[in-house]
Amino acid sequence: MELALEIIMLNYQIKNMPMNLKILSILVFICADTPIAMSQNLLKIPDTLSGDHISLRLAKGSNEFFEGFTTETMGANGNILGPTIFIQNGRQVTMHVENMLEEPTTLHWHGLHVSPENDGGPHTPIAPGSIWSPSFEVKDKASTYWYHPHLHHKTNEHVSKGISGLIIVRDAEEAALKLPRNYGVDDIPLIIQTKDFDEQKQIIVHSNNDDVPMVNGTLKPVTQLPAQLIRLRILNGASQRAFMLGFSNNQAFYQIGSDGGLLNKPVALQRLLLSTGERAEILVDLSGKSGETIYLMSFASELPNGIYGASNPGMSPMMELHGYKPNALNGTSFELLKMEIKDALPNAIFDIPQILSEDIPLDVNDANYTRNFLFSPETMGLNQLNGNFLINGRSFDMDRIDFTIPLNQTEIWEVRNQSAISHPFHIHDVQFYLLSRNGILPPENERGRKDVVFIKPGETIRLITKFKDYVSDHIPYMFHCHLLTHEDGGMMGQFLITESSSVKDSEDRQDSFISCFPNPFTNYIRFKCPSIYRGQLKIIDTQGKICLMHNDFCTEDILTTDTLPQGIYQIRFTHDSGHFNTTLVKILP
Repeated sequence: MELALEIIMLNYQIKNMPMNLKILSILVFICADTPIAMSQNLLKIPDTLSGDHISLRLAKGSNEFFEGFTTETMGANGNILGPTIFIQNGRQVTMHVENMLEEPTTLHWHGLHVSPENDGGPHTPIAPGSIWSPSFEVKDKASTYWYHPHLHHKTNEHVSKGISGLIIVRDAEEAALKLPRNYGVDDIPLIIQTKDFDEQKQIIVHSNNDDVPMVNGTLKPVTQLPAQLIRLRILNGASQRAFMLGFSNNQAFYQIGSDGGLLNKPVALQRLLLSTGERAEILVDLSGKSGETIYLMSFASELPNGIYGASNPGMSPMMELHGYKPNALNGTSFELLKMEIKDALPNAIFDIPQILSEDIPLDVNDANYTRNFLFSPETMGLNQLNGNFLINGRSFDMDRIDFTIPLNQTEIWEVRNQSAISHPFHIHDVQFYLLSRNGILPPENERGRKDVVFIKPGETIRLITKFKDYVSDHIPYMFHCHLLTHEDGGMMGQFLITESSSVKDSEDRQDSFISCFPNPFTNYIRFKCPSIYRGQLKIIDTQGKICLMHNDFCTEDILTTDTLPQGIYQIRFTHDSGHFNTTLVKILP
């Protein structure tokens, strides 16, 4: 009787799998030394679509995450999440997206290099009951990309309720390598998310108490993997949470790919910090581990302050985010996926390639223009985490083009985070190369093609990219924070790529913005701006007391701060052309 019940439950869990995976899962279950624990759920593997015509139907659905409760969801071709789409480099594909929701939405092909008309940003909404059919040549390298809605003010809701899925691009370079690519067997897709549920087990969209982790829409997931080389394609599909990934036995793994393609060689790691929107492909050597159980973990206890997922999402413990505490996942290491290791399969792969690609980054000497960006809170002070965030002093405006870029221009973007929380920065249309973090060469696993970069408080990153192939005089590309609450709150901008050879910014030029660093600071503060300004400088503590004031301060000067006690301060600088405010933290040297 108990065995019959377990078989019924297993059949229920795998009913949406492709036929080959259903057969494999049943065989694994029958041959297993011990049955899967009743408290665990078999990891769902998304179905697949491939070919030159892909059809997706976006609709409301439902899912039983918790026994006895039906949760309202959204999905693509199903109740939650969507199929994994396989496309081939160099092929022309058409995506037929039918919107069966009761409201407009969009579908963005995150990471793919397509025209702005086909990109699926907020300027190309799909009306309820209509079909959007973008068609484009696949110009991207082999990697793991993804799709998700991108309607302004609605992105977080539509993604949180379930609409997202993976896109796997194949190309000749990747196909020539001896890598695991048997989908769902030794090549495993993992969409990692966290959600919050109310008492009736409905998804709470706007919440900082996302204390329920899931993988591929599965709570407490377990999977059985062969004792051989396994490829994990990992997407951080959460709304806000960063994951510090690693394994419960602390074994090394090898990152072979980042957002937009293979790395030139595998990079050995024991931890991988993955922010929202980022993807990573890793190889895990499970050979000789048959019979063992290993967990994929998020070691959130190792996250520094200033990251959503750490003990404190702001730089200082005095900064609070509404609903963030108590949350059992914050600052505590937790399990994501239970992996039960079984015997290796026939034709298993055991060797890790030493060379993966010959990708050559863009040359900084070819850059035509350097563009500056500043992240800052809309609300200064200790309560800034509960407000919105700005890019170059602005909130997003659908009717404002922030700047125009000439076709085929290579640019360096310098992005400084002057807020108290980390932001994953995403640029549509392009893959970029990270040049530096605070003037230091990025780690090896961040030197490949990327479309999201995680920028910590006080950090300045420099990246280089080239804008090619596509132009439009009226439909822009986006750049934004990929914390979906921040994106919906206006931490986003937009740009056009045109045939014009001139660079055009919007009326308030970016070079009027001032930043100061380091943050946290000890005995001094430096100011950075394209122009030199003189004016009044005030340093104000959290009680509103003016601790330092200079009536004739020059931004060329270095501000000495050794007399200030440890704490949080607001910096106010007023000059003839405008004013500048930011928040810095003083720590002891």
